[in-house]
Amino acid sequence: MLNKPITIAGGGLAGLSLAIGLRERGVPVLLHEAGRYPRHRVCGEFISGVKGSTLEALGIADDLADAERNGKAKWFREGDELLDSDMPEPALGISRYRLDQRLKERFLSLGGRLREGSRLGREPREGMVWAAGRLPKKGGWIGLKCHLQDFPMKSDLEMHLGANGYAGLTPVEDGRVNVCGLFKLDRSRKGRGSGLLLDYLRQGGSEELAERIESGRPDEESFLGVSGFELGWQGGDQSLCSLGDAEGMIPPFTGNGMSMAFESAELALDPLVRWSSGSAEWDASVSEIHRVAKSRFRRRVANAMALHKVLLDARGQRLISAISRTGLLPFRPLLSLVR
Repeated sequence: MLNKPITIAGGGLAGLSLAIGLRERGVPVLLHEAGRYPRHRVCGEFISGVKGSTLEALGIADDLADAERNGKAKWFREGDELLDSDMPEPALGISRYRLDQRLKERFLSLGGRLREGSRLGREPREGMVWAAGRLPKKGGWIGLKCHLQDFPMKSDLEMHLGANGYAGLTPVEDGRVNVCGLFKLDRSRKGRGSGLLLDYLRQGGSEELAERIESGRPDEESFLGVSGFELGWQGGDQSLCSLGDAEGMIPPFTGNGMSMAFESAELALDPLVRWSSGSAEWDASVSEIHRVAKSRFRRRVANAMALHKVLLDARGQRLISAISRTGLLPFRPLLSLVR
């Protein structure tokens, strides 16, 4: 009996890695991507917390073999250093521009079918997986990213808290550094390109970081901004087989968003393979995917949302600063809450 085909809407990390994992198991896959590869994404380009077994199960471990290994991290608040710590395990740094293109090529090499510039309607139907990213909502956030050239880092990884949000810096390939920030949306900010990012940083009190970025040769072609979204569970239709950001978005300070995309793809593999082979009903497979995803991610998303509120509250920031001065800020225990 021939395997039934699966259609995937959305060629981001969840969609691409799922497509590769399914092709490795002989499942016919048609992947629709609204954009075209290669392209930049608003993303921290920072992979932390994913297990090697997950990457192996998806068949993509080799595509991350040469990613930057970043083992140390520093946190700052409006220019003042809060924390200098080792990561429990080195985090991987690689641009989405490079990684997505690699995953596309691997998918095609396995006989997958890809339609770029193709956007599907968001509706539940048998054999269709929705991995097309966050749901459009009237949220109060804006995400901004840009690559920097000739930028000296103060640590392997940097996280900067401001009065209006936070920004993370991660080395990626070719000596570049990715800066990606999440800020409270302020429509009075009028900068263009990287100037908008600098404007938000200065508004939040991160003047020193803004000056460093300004002198670090921002690559304007890599600049992107996105707004109109909310963090946390997306509250979508449970009859829709949704994965990745379409299911839930963890606050980006955790560095766990890319890992969750891979994990969600891995947990969907077996239920989808069983449906494709005719040994399971579609509704049962979708229910299993939702159940396992909620079980795996519920705690870390809830913890991350709670910490997110503390990080963006002036009193919370002052408390963090006070604890950090004592040298007792529990970085590793806090990190474990969002893994």
